[in-house]
Amino acid sequence: MTNYKQVFYAPNQITLLRLILIPFVMLAILYGQDPVAFILVLVAGISDGVDGMLARRLGQQTALGTFLDPIADKLLLTSAFITLNFTGQIPLWLLILILSRDVLLLVTALVIILTTSLKHFPPSNVGKISTMSQITTVLLVLFVQFQPAAWILWVQQASIYVTAVLTIASGLHYTFRTAERLRQIDRA
Repeated sequence: MTNYKQVFYAPNQITLLRLILIPFVMLAILYGQDPVAFILVLVAGISDGVDGMLARRLGQQTALGTFLDPIADKLLLTSAFITLNFTGQIPLWLLILILSRDVLLLVTALVIILTTSLKHFPPSNVGKISTMSQITTVLLVLFVQFQPAAWILWVQQASIYVTAVLTIASGLHYTFRTAERLRQIDRA
């Protein structure tokens, strides 16, 4: 019964709010309501930092939150990138790169969980920076739609390439870090 109470902890409620925002972000992008989509993604991005900080401050770090938080991030960002690509606002190659890395990480984690004693995959700083870059790119792509200044367009284009590099770097970092953890299991 105690585990069900975790759903009502403020950090987990904030994470659930992020999940609830996903269809509204997608609809706003699809219907050309870029300012609305921008605000929703901004709220979701801020909530990603707030829920973790609250969990630590309130002593409400839970297994549910540890599981839900990265899922909420991935679902929000994946949905936003797919929708932005569908509307022609981001290049297909970036979408493929991000989705490929995420699928590779998911499959690798699943295989390791099923075949070893390794069950926990904490986020790395490189992964967190990559996620922040992806959120920033989504925000800039949306922002440039209703504030099309040349310098903002340049920053938005640069963010696409920075996100691509960080996505690759985080995928490689995850691969090397996971390989090292597996070597440690073999030694034990």
